Amino acid sequence: MQHVHSARRWLLLALTLLSACAAAEPSPTRSAGRVSHDAQSGVFGGFLAGRFALSEADAPVASSEFLRALAARPDDPELLRQAFIATLVAGRTEALQLARKLPDSQAAQLLLGQAEARAGRWQAAEQRFVGLPRQGPTQLLQPLLVAWAQHGDGRTDAALATLRPLADGPRFRSVYALHAALIADQAGRTAEANKFYRQAQLEYGGMNLRLAQVLASAQMRHGHAAEAQRILGELATSAPDIALAVPSLMAASASPAVPRAADGIAEAYLALAASVRAQDAGDFAMLLLRLALDLRPDLTPARLLAADQLENQRHLDNALQILAPVSNDDPLIAVVRLERVGLAERLGHTEDSMHDLQRLARDYPESPVPAMREGDLMRSRQRFAEAIAAYDRAIARIKTPQPTDWLVYYDRGICYERSRQWQQAEADFKQALTLAPDQPFVLNYLGYSWADMGENLTQARAMIDRAVQRRPDDGAIVDSLGWVMLRQGEIADAVRTLERAVELDPEDASINGHLGDAYWAAGRKLEAVYQWRRALTFHPEPDDAAKIEAKLQGGQQSTAVSDQ
Repeated sequence: MQHVHSARRWLLLALTLLSACAAAEPSPTRSAGRVSHDAQSGVFGGFLAGRFALSEADAPVASSEFLRALAARPDDPELLRQAFIATLVAGRTEALQLARKLPDSQAAQLLLGQAEARAGRWQAAEQRFVGLPRQGPTQLLQPLLVAWAQHGDGRTDAALATLRPLADGPRFRSVYALHAALIADQAGRTAEANKFYRQAQLEYGGMNLRLAQVLASAQMRHGHAAEAQRILGELATSAPDIALAVPSLMAASASPAVPRAADGIAEAYLALAASVRAQDAGDFAMLLLRLALDLRPDLTPARLLAADQLENQRHLDNALQILAPVSNDDPLIAVVRLERVGLAERLGHTEDSMHDLQRLARDYPESPVPAMREGDLMRSRQRFAEAIAAYDRAIARIKTPQPTDWLVYYDRGICYERSRQWQQAEADFKQALTLAPDQPFVLNYLGYSWADMGENLTQARAMIDRAVQRRPDDGAIVDSLGWVMLRQGEIADAVRTLERAVELDPEDASINGHLGDAYWAAGRKLEAVYQWRRALTFHPEPDDAAKIEAKLQGGQQSTAVSDQ
């Protein structure tokens, strides 16, 4: 199969962070008269409206509805908790007032602690943070917050003493080492900071945006501009969109990435948000990101992470809103503009997105990225001629192709193949493999295409075998292996392999159709018919649907292998 490179609800916030949550609706033990009064006063309606809005990630509406209900019944503990969560996620000032009424809420204590820190009352902040439990979601966070409060109070030795054993401990060493480095750096303890920076870089293994910013800043401020450039370049290699921002990130590296102790608290929230989001705890991550942005509104990596989470939950307007405050002089503004384009396109504003990408191309005349994104947009709309033209412009800006440039040739090759220009498509796929010989998507696409045409079957099999080795649980690639086996007459192996592909991707029309072909070739005709009918339920492309219908009608079943 040709492989084209391509939630939990907000209500769980209350269950995750509030230590004393009751049921998410008024108690059924209340009298009928009380319920009737609530309905008349709008309390119950506001509660339900707020709860629905929160389930749809519409925190602004949820907060307004819960506050309206709470105004009518201010002593209701459940309304108070729900209103607090909603106002906190919405970034409203009322959250702090409500937090003071929730002594048993971990989230409220976090907000109150950072309010003390922002006011410079560091010992009071430390007391709040010390009271947080060292278990559950705050297990990683609590010592970081305590250390930053100690450092903010001028007790850097105590702060480092809090983090040092954890940096050598069994879990989260990279995060603790990085924050120890930032504290030592702020205190002017260069040698100690560098030691912790090196440990953090080693423990993290790979590079991420915030780590790269912090490390580049440390190198730049100590006179190692070449190393700062190398760090940012490594990041751009793994995340091509970041390449647009490298010059501005390099310029910003002359200043500390985390200049104040309060900023360190925001960094702690961001670190934990990134960690728990990777563990499918997106709702908790969003709350942490809101806390980070409350302390440091200009923490753009937090906005990008929040926007990505909202996009994954299909709340595209909210994602655009959280990116709106990013200023045009922000070092990451190019990345933010690309994200806005993608969100606008998903909202159906294709032409507006095209114009924005063209403006980006003018603003960054040496970068191929805007034109690549324009090509992606056109390809997703099956406007292949326009996509090819955009990829042509992107390739024209690549002076010397590097291994990371395989993607633009691969994407253009797909457009050529889909528009039935196979000679050009094949040339692009081969160029992509010249740049990245082990890239499984390219190996699969070219190998499958050859197998589908009955050409170069031995070479196609070898390429798809390599792709499967690199992505053994990718249903589309395993399907390609089964398909080339079928083409080579290895029917029993093809059946087993295609059954495995269907297990991996059970609702893919093409894979199910191929399994039907294999069953037919094996003489298992009833199973083949069943599988073809099943494939039709998954809405195949019109051409593929017509082929399956022809097989079902009996006219071309005997050529099930050769007519694909």
